[in-house]
Amino acid sequence: MDTNTLLRSLPKVDELLKREDVAALDATHGRPLTLEALREALDATRAAVRAGEIVEVSADAIAADAVAWLALKARRSLRRVINATGIVVHTNLGRSPLAETAIEAVAEVARGYSTLEYDVPSGQRGSRHVHVEDLICRLTGAEAAMAVNNNASAVLLGLAALARRKEAIVSRGQLVEIGGSFRIPDIMRESGAKMVEIGTTNKTHLRDYKNAITSRTGLMLKVHTSNYRVVGFTEEVSLEDLVALGAEHGVPVFEDQGSGVLIDLARFGLPGEPTIGAAVAAGADLVSASGDKLLGGPQAGILAGKRDVIAKLKKHPLARAVRLDKMTLAALEVTLRLYLDERRLFAEVPTLRMLTMTQAKLERRARRLADAIVSACGEAFDVVTAADTSRAGGGALPMKDIPTTVVALAPHRGSATSLEERLRLGEPAVIARIKDDRLLLDPRTLREDEDPEVASALARAARA
Repeated sequence: MDTNTLLRSLPKVDELLKREDVAALDATHGRPLTLEALREALDATRAAVRAGEIVEVSADAIAADAVAWLALKARRSLRRVINATGIVVHTNLGRSPLAETAIEAVAEVARGYSTLEYDVPSGQRGSRHVHVEDLICRLTGAEAAMAVNNNASAVLLGLAALARRKEAIVSRGQLVEIGGSFRIPDIMRESGAKMVEIGTTNKTHLRDYKNAITSRTGLMLKVHTSNYRVVGFTEEVSLEDLVALGAEHGVPVFEDQGSGVLIDLARFGLPGEPTIGAAVAAGADLVSASGDKLLGGPQAGILAGKRDVIAKLKKHPLARAVRLDKMTLAALEVTLRLYLDERRLFAEVPTLRMLTMTQAKLERRARRLADAIVSACGEAFDVVTAADTSRAGGGALPMKDIPTTVVALAPHRGSATSLEERLRLGEPAVIARIKDDRLLLDPRTLREDEDPEVASALARAARA
């Protein structure tokens, strides 16, 4: 059959709409998207006919192409993945998963109306700050607090409110860059503060701060290097010494802690990170931290400090631009409440549960996962458990490899790289890592109910 005859035999859109499978698309996705899918499928068929790639036109094939096209277009861009990397606070995968009680709170306030800015006792307008302020103060010892949409916003707001058109003193060794090429000097510039660099990359002394203070100084900024360490011949000024110097000259001290820690993690064998409460106790006028890294809550920026300082921040025009929405506030409030009871905290907040998981439990989890994979996949892979390391991720605990036990797979057909790709392109996507030509699955970041899904995904990948 020649090309023109094949093209003339293409079914009309109206004819395709009468098919049962296409009618189901129409009912599910609506007429506009169904028509677009049919036209895309017809156009692809025409192109294939002209290229000599098909010798017979099939209405069934065109309808099937439309179904496939629409399924792809209808799939959400932001969707669940399974994290088998062992990186707990995985920035690219959404950082910290939430506690179930926090998820329930989000769903409740999203489903209907809420007390976001309504004071029930008085029947008057309220403030969205009240939902987390008392909790932050109780957990940190701060006089006042607020929360914004991330820690970068918290730093921006603090600098803008306290040092706009003034000088902000900061050590060169603390001019950090975080993910996405986001740099402290850039945010200082956007805040309207003039950055005054002091010291050197590896050493900054108290006298450097003292010599830089002028009548134009708005604040001294101390940035915790949460995503790297300068080691060796180094020196930095303690927060306590900065606070004493600030009090002597009437200059507020602002510490940006980055990761956001409310409890001492050293007792679990993890590196000791400065806590918000310790910075408040040391006398910092303002402390900022993330709510979605080591704290284990939603993306948020926490600001805690002196009452008069927080009052300035709340009144600043930027405060409205970076305020939290009702769903994030709901999740943050519930997460903070869990910190009032450590038994519930480590059982219910996934980030803390994963970071503090014992080696014995990890070994048991790895053996169960390995057994499930062998059961589902037969002899498609060499499957062993092996000692390896997890990471905290999210720019936190950069120098700490956390011991773990992984499931290591070597495919009998194809490479570990091709296996990783098939898992990544599956639904749901399973994100793993490769080491020494083996695919590694770390149970630290897998929920136990995800083990069967991982085994099924591997079985599908083995058949592909």
